[in-house]
Order: sequence, then structure tokens, then C-alpha cells
Amino acid sequence: MTESMQFYYNLTTGVVEEGPQSPGTELMGPYPTREEAARALQTAAERNSSWDEENAEWESYGSEGSRSDGPR
Repeated sequence: MTESMQFYYNLTTGVVEEGPQSPGTELMGPYPTREEAARALQTAAERNSSWDEENAEWESYGSEGSRSDGPR
């Protein structure tokens, strides 16, 4: 049985690598497909945006402006 190939996005060169060929500090991954590795920066930006929204909701929980449980 052969191992499935993993792909990495190289932050320095912008190139997708088959298997880790560069130092880990330069890589994002592993990803199961070349296409997912190529979208690494977009995926990271989308996740960061989602986490920022979740953090904002968490930080505003219970504050006067965020309540919807009755009249003001």
C-alpha cells in the first residue's frame, strides 16, 4: 500500500510542494490535494475572519448593546 501524497504551500516562494521539501517555518500544510495547498492563504484568511467574528461576539456577550432578550 502506498502512502497518500501530502502537499504544502511554501510561504516564501508561493509554490506548492509535494511533500515537505523546505523548512517547516516556510510551509503551510499538509493538505490532501495540490488545489487545497494552492488556496492555503485564502483558506487562512477566511478562517481568521471567522475567528475574528467569533471573538467579537464573545467579547460583546452580555454587554448592553448586544442583548436581544427584552425591551430597553
